[in-house]
Amino acid sequence: MQFDIITIFPHIFGHYFQTSILKKAQEKKLISINIHDLRDWATDKHKTVDDTPYGGGPGMILKVGPIYRALKFLDSKSIKKEKVLLLSPQGKKFDQKMAKDLSNYERIVLVCGRYEGVDARVDKLVDEKISIGDYVLTGGELPAMVMVDSITRLVPKVINEDSLKEESFSLSKNCLEYPQYTRPEVFTYKSKSAKLKKLKVPKVLLSGNHQEIAKWKQERFNKLTR
Repeated sequence: MQFDIITIFPHIFGHYFQTSILKKAQEKKLISINIHDLRDWATDKHKTVDDTPYGGGPGMILKVGPIYRALKFLDSKSIKKEKVLLLSPQGKKFDQKMAKDLSNYERIVLVCGRYEGVDARVDKLVDEKISIGDYVLTGGELPAMVMVDSITRLVPKVINEDSLKEESFSLSKNCLEYPQYTRPEVFTYKSKSAKLKKLKVPKVLLSGNHQEIAKWKQERFNKLTR
């Protein structure tokens, strides 16, 4: 799978994309991530990609021209299954089902908004607008990282398939994963009132009874729905 990200802050992505699962997926050539500086498609000597909004109003708007030229440059007839997505608070909300659907594409192109917004004519140049939640961010770079991370996990061979089966949202949209524990069996700590308290691992997880453990996990899956 190939990700192409169009942004005016290309340096933002470097460290995160070179860490952990995303780094390994790239090293194994299961995915590739290409960062493109939108200013490369500006036409003036100042590399201008934004301007004031028609009709007045605060802030600056990303221009349609540079985005059009960037998308035209990235267009490839050899890629049959791709999605071009604009990251926008007006977009459809991103969730695990969408991540799974997108993991089946050959390429995802992500256009990162900034400032006060993006010229509305860009809507006609993309397949869809996507939002990662009902809150305001400074730009589309963080949502792009969220989407690349979430989608990459579902690309075949990136993560063990058995691990994915019991993840949050894997059984249903509102189903969260059961609680997890590791050593020590008993954790002793001092509370705010200076009293010693003990936190124990549920006995069933220590029993070795795989049938009861499976039952316990299933019950906790159900209890954690929201």
